[in-house]
Amino acid sequence: MRTLLDASVALVNALTDGEARGRRYLAPEGAERVGAVRAALSAAADLGPDEADRLADTARALRTVFEAVAADRLDDAAPALNALLRETGARPQLDRAPGEPWQVHFHGADDSYAVGWSAGCATGLAMALGGDYAGRLGVCAAPRCDRVYVDTSRNAGRQFCSTACQNRVKAAAFRARRAGDEA
Repeated sequence: MRTLLDASVALVNALTDGEARGRRYLAPEGAERVGAVRAALSAAADLGPDEADRLADTARALRTVFEAVAADRLDDAAPALNALLRETGARPQLDRAPGEPWQVHFHGADDSYAVGWSAGCATGLAMALGGDYAGRLGVCAAPRCDRVYVDTSRNAGRQFCSTACQNRVKAAAFRARRAGDEA
């Protein structure tokens, strides 16, 4: 499940417009989108623009789930996720590549790369919402950042997408305190 949650975060953060670490972020398009998908999924698969576009659509749908959960609106997140599960035809099954161990996949052997990852990510988030990770999906709390994350910390206290955003917020608070002391 962790791999699917990490893939969901990577796709949303790479393929959706918004803000990242204090700057406007525009999701890549065309050939750059293909490269972004490969980087997000650490994949060397033969991936075409149509599949990258399909995964960008999935990323936008997954973002709505992260945002709803972060706003404590699970009743909005669940139907959005159920729609994606239906759309991808997600269904668990064991598959095995030659020389590899059996693995659980959430798509058929004949499904496209994009459908496979879309179904897997939707299933991973569904398992998170229906289990112990229901409250651990988040949107960065730093100003001018809307990147998403999954909080896997022991105390469930994560608020930021990265240490860069956490450091930005801490530095701004320090500067504000220091300016208040000098006034």
